[in-house]
Amino acid sequence: MSQKEKIVLGFSGGLDTSFCVKYFTEEKNYEVHSVIVNTGGFSEEELVQIEAHAYKLGVTTHTTVNAVKGYYDSIVKYLIYGNVLKNNTYPLSVSAERLSQALHIAEHVKKVGASKVAHGSTGAGNDQVRFDMVFHIMIPGVEIITPIRDLKLSREEEITYLKGKGVDMNFEKSMYSINKGLWGTSVGGKETLNSKGMLPESAWPTQVTKTEAEEVKLSFVKGELTAINDTTFSHPSEAIQYLQTIAGAYGLGRDIHVGDTIIGIKGRVGFEAAAPMVILKAHHALEKHVLTKWQLGWKDQLAQFYGNWLHEGQILDPVMRDIEAFLTNSQQNVTGDVFVYLQPYRFQVIGIDSKYDLMSAKFGKYGEMNTGFTGEDVRGFSKIFGNQTSIFYQVQESNK
Repeated sequence: MSQKEKIVLGFSGGLDTSFCVKYFTEEKNYEVHSVIVNTGGFSEEELVQIEAHAYKLGVTTHTTVNAVKGYYDSIVKYLIYGNVLKNNTYPLSVSAERLSQALHIAEHVKKVGASKVAHGSTGAGNDQVRFDMVFHIMIPGVEIITPIRDLKLSREEEITYLKGKGVDMNFEKSMYSINKGLWGTSVGGKETLNSKGMLPESAWPTQVTKTEAEEVKLSFVKGELTAINDTTFSHPSEAIQYLQTIAGAYGLGRDIHVGDTIIGIKGRVGFEAAAPMVILKAHHALEKHVLTKWQLGWKDQLAQFYGNWLHEGQILDPVMRDIEAFLTNSQQNVTGDVFVYLQPYRFQVIGIDSKYDLMSAKFGKYGEMNTGFTGEDVRGFSKIFGNQTSIFYQVQESNK
């Protein structure tokens, strides 16, 4: 009997990857090694259930990789430093975590010694490019197999196939595609397939349970969230998860993102990202107090490129390391407390407290008085600052 070919499958336990296991074991006779990369979207109980589900489907081995802290350290941290929001809306919840997952899956392929690797991406979205590109770079020569994309399967066809194989899972839940991670949760369904439509309340993974407003204090040290309401955390990822338990219950960070996909089509996806949105706005507010005008200006330009290039899967481009070095250096004085007022469906940053605050009263109060310069200083400055433009207009006048 010939030895079965080994294939590593990035596995989430959802509809698409469940189909892949059955297809590979029963139609292709592969030896399937599933791996789930937890980037903050699963509890310990859920991970145990997913492992049991994988073995019941027929995998040879199943591996769980805890990548939460590494995901933060290598990607999320820089999204915070850059206040990155794709199209001024989306905190790159899924696009960022897919890259972390792809890198870990590639490492697992090397460990297992597999000749093939698979993921459950469709042929219409961004994930297929992100996974494929990382695999081509990190494990060149390993064949990439994608049944959902290659067979052009609909969710209904996948469900019919799995039911025919006697697979028992919550197919009703599969009507919405939900991807949860440390940096937010995406929600796709029939309402996001067209240019108009909002997800129903029941489709949002986190329901609104808080109605009384509250104020929270976010403490940053060199741009990283280290404490909430004076509760300190050993790692910023823990602070993010803790804030999510507070802010998520208000229904914050819900929106529909409309964007340009890597493959050139427009797409809509719902998302909820309570903690990320509060953190980004709080961090940006602190930066506006402690950084200079041109620090803020260049950060905005580089961060926009960084976010767009990350979104398109280019995490391994060396230029990303260069921008990360810039972003890290910019955070040296981004230390202080930010106060945020939370209410159902909305929040407001109400102020900051930092020893690096450039709005210090000892240098003057905007619109009222100054202590660092005189009125005569301003008169002279105004004349010199506009000198070349003044010369331009005088030359134009003399040539009429």
